Amino acid sequence: MNSDQIMKEILMSAKTVASVGVSSNPQKDSYGVVEYLKQQGYRIIPVNPTASEIMGEKAYPDLSSIPEKVDVVQIFRKPEDVPAVVDEAIKIGAKVVWMQEGIVHEAAAMQARAAGLRVVMDACMRANHRRLIGSKTIRL
Repeated sequence: MNSDQIMKEILMSAKTVASVGVSSNPQKDSYGVVEYLKQQGYRIIPVNPTASEIMGEKAYPDLSSIPEKVDVVQIFRKPEDVPAVVDEAIKIGAKVVWMQEGIVHEAAAMQARAAGLRVVMDACMRANHRRLIGSKTIRL
């Protein structure tokens, strides 16, 4: 179960978010969620093997290709794709795995926790940011 206190701590301390499976299509929910987080001042790194750039940010084919430290690995993939993403998140030294709304994978969550990562499942990062911290628009 997700704790408001833990989600707020993550949202307040995280700076860099790798968004795995974010769409390059502005009509898709994942795009809107990530766009909001970017407006709130987070450094967004899109991870999508079919895109070279999303929202003006260089997109990477996988987490291992990202050349900088990542605080949160945000997952917009089907539950069956989660274990491979969690394996990569552990390898790159991420601090948090955040599975978006509708995404739950207990075994992968246990593996991430065992490796020292914090885990949020089945929760929208944008909705929880708005609820726990509040929206502020930053000029980019």
